[in-house]
Amino acid sequence: MTMAMTRLMMLAPALLILGCGQGEISYARDIQPVFDSYCVSCHAGSGEGAEISEYLMTDYENVMKGTKHGAMVVAGSRMSSSLYLIVAGKTAPEIHMPPHTDESFAEGRGYELSPDTIEKIGLWIDQGARNN
Repeated sequence: MTMAMTRLMMLAPALLILGCGQGEISYARDIQPVFDSYCVSCHAGSGEGAEISEYLMTDYENVMKGTKHGAMVVAGSRMSSSLYLIVAGKTAPEIHMPPHTDESFAEGRGYELSPDTIEKIGLWIDQGARNN
C-alpha cells in the first residue's frame, strides 16, 4: 500500500464525520436561526406546536429535551430522529413541518424548508447534534 493510500484511509473517517466535506455544522450559526425563522412561532410559549406536542424549539436545551412523547433528536442518527424525518417529509404529509399544505394537521401555514436547509439539519444530527 502506498503512503498516499494509507493517508487517504486515515482521513476517510474524518471526512465522513464532517458530512462528506460539508464541514462542521454549528448549532448557533446554522441550526437555531432556521428554527427561529420557521419553527419558533408555533413551538414556543402558547404556540400551537408547543400546546399540542409540548415541543419547544426556542433553544438547544428544549430542542434536545423533545416532546411529551420523547426525544426528537437522536444524536448521531438523522434517520432515528423524528425532527429530521418530519422536516424532510419522510412522514405522513399531515405532520410534515413546517406546515405548508392544506392537508397539514397544524392550523398555521409556513414555508417548506429548502433541501439545503434540511441537509444541514441532518448533518448537524449526524455530527452528534452538539451545542456548538
